[in-house]
Amino acid sequence: MSNIAFPPPPADKSALEEGSDFTPRFDANGLVTAVVTDADDGVLLMVAHMNAEALARTLETGIAHYWSRSRSTLWKKGETSGNIQNVVSISTDCDQDALHLRVRVAGDGATCHTGRRSCFYRNVSLERGRPVLTEID
Repeated sequence: MSNIAFPPPPADKSALEEGSDFTPRFDANGLVTAVVTDADDGVLLMVAHMNAEALARTLETGIAHYWSRSRSTLWKKGETSGNIQNVVSISTDCDQDALHLRVRVAGDGATCHTGRRSCFYRNVSLERGRPVLTEID
C-alpha cells in the first residue's frame, strides 16, 4: 500500500487548470485513463487505466502500474513478461482526468499481450460499406 494521498480536485477551475497541485480527477469507478507512448520515438503503445494506488506506485517506483478492469486487480506492467515499462515522464491534461506516460520498455520491447510492440496494430477502414480491420505493417 502506498503512502501517497491525492487531494480532491479544487472547485475553482482556474486552480485546477493553472495551479501547481496535482489533483487527478478519478471517474465514478475510481479510475483515470492513461495513454502510454514510447519515450524515444513517440509510438502509441497502449491505453490503460489507473486507480489511486496504481498511480501512487507508479510515482514511487518509476515503473508503470495499472488497474485491470477485466480482472479487478492492480498489475505491474511486464511483471510476468519482463517487458517492464520504465516511466520517463507523466503529464496530465488540462482538467486532470487523463494521463500521458512516456516510457521505455525493457525486455523484448513488447507492450501488447499478443507479443506486439503496440496494442494498436490494426487499422480500421470502410470497404463496401462494412468496417474491416487490416494489420499495420
